[in-house]
Parts: sequence; structure tokens; C-alpha cells
Amino acid sequence: MYAKESINLILICRLNCPEAAMRSLQLAWQHASSEHERLVYEGWILYDSGHYEEGLQKAEESITIKRSFEAFFLKAYALADSSVDSSCSSTVISLLEDALRCPSDNLRKGQALNNLGSVYVDCGKLDAAEDCYIKALKIQHTRAHQGLARVHFLRNDNKAAAYKEMTNLIEKARNNASAYEKRSEYGDRELTNADLEMVTRLDPLRVYPYRYRAAVLMDNHKEEEAIAELSRAIAFKADLHLLHLRAAFHEHKGDVLGALRDCRAALSVDPNHQKMLELHCRVNSHEP
Repeated sequence: MYAKESINLILICRLNCPEAAMRSLQLAWQHASSEHERLVYEGWILYDSGHYEEGLQKAEESITIKRSFEAFFLKAYALADSSVDSSCSSTVISLLEDALRCPSDNLRKGQALNNLGSVYVDCGKLDAAEDCYIKALKIQHTRAHQGLARVHFLRNDNKAAAYKEMTNLIEKARNNASAYEKRSEYGDRELTNADLEMVTRLDPLRVYPYRYRAAVLMDNHKEEEAIAELSRAIAFKADLHLLHLRAAFHEHKGDVLGALRDCRAALSVDPNHQKMLELHCRVNSHEP
């Protein structure tokens, strides 16, 4: 049972289910049928706990025992996160190519191709990235539409092609808030507003749509409505960026007390937040 379940472990980790993924990884580690598998599971546990270099070491130990998709895939992830040297991209590419040469299923191969495409994009190799995404789509890895949309956009700023590609993803993954949010980057203002309204209907706790709508309202000199839009998001996520933005909006409309209130709330969380300190100092000088 654990061997079959482990096929999807890496993907679960990427789907914002860290607690479920960790439990599954621990079970798989406890019941691993071989030493090289046990090392891979232990490596993912370390990786998802933030210990990237230790996870990398476990992947390398596993590879010395057996060259497997899982070990190369883990090593590529861990190396990318543990190294600050941009030149490691070529090594990550080589590792993902090694993973793809090993036996695996389409689910994991699609993920590896998608990741490989992302690395190629970051390196400016758009043709190679496009090839990876197309191969991933051929084995039903629908998320590759998002990567392909990025390639279209980077190639001659082709927003229309990028928007169409994201539409293909939305048609396959219905009710996917993140897909609508990503597509909003490629449409005109009217299309963007429609996509972000859909995001809020599907997932009211995603912050970006509120920030975008607030910025548009401020551009249209609708300060009160902009502040109200930010307040909707702050009601469920009072993070520093939102508080800083609302404080700046309060300052813009001359509401010194409102700006100070948001500044002080944010600084109670992070007393060293530089932008908030600067805003607080500026607003405080106008306090009656």
C-alpha cells in the first residue's frame, strides 16, 4: 500500500498540503522496501522541513545505491534551493534529464518535464522550455499550459497567445482559482477584472485580487473604495504588505490617524520593517 501511495508523494508536497504530505512521507519512510527508497523518503522529509543540504546528501546517498527517478528528482530540487550560485542551473538541468531517463510513470515524468521547462525559461532558453512543456502536455500534465503561456508571453510579449494557453488550462481544470489568477496577468483590464472576480468567488481567501482591485480603485481616485477593498483582505490576512498598502492609502487621503493605526499594527509584528518605519516616521510628523 505504501509503495503505491508513494508515487504521488512528491506531487502532494507541491499542492499546498504539507501536513498530509509529511504524514505520507513518514509512513513511506517507515515501510520502505529498500535502503535507496528509505533514503529518498528521508531526504524529502528533510527537504520539506527546510533542511535542503541534508536532503541533498540523502539523495546523493540513494543514487550511489541505485540510479532512480525519485533520487535524481529530489537532488535537483534540493540543489536548486540550497545553492545561491546561479551557475547550478546547468547541474539541475542535467539531474532532471537523468531523472527522465529512469523508469517512472507519466504523472512524475510530467512534473519533471514541467520543472525542466521552468529552469530553461529562467536561463532564457525558450525553445528548449517550449519543447519540455509540449512533451509534458502530451502525457496529460495539464499544468504545463501555464509554463507554455509564460513562454508565449516572454517571446515578443505575446499576451494574446499566453491568454489563450491559460484558457486551455482553465477548460481542463475547472474551478481552479490559481489558473484564473495566472490568466489575469495576460488580459486587458476588463478581462483581468473578470478573472479576478472569478478567483474571489472560487477562493475568497486569495489576497492578490483584493490588492489589484484596490490599486485600480486608487488609480481612479476612489480612495474610500480602495481602502474598503484592502480591509476585506486584511480581515482574514493582516500581513505586513497589506497593512503597509492601506496605511499608504490612508496617508494619501489625509487620514493621519488611520495611517498611524496601520503602521503601529504592522510594527507590532515586525518592529524592523524598513518601509513601514519610514512611512510611520513620515506620517507621525503630521499627527495633530
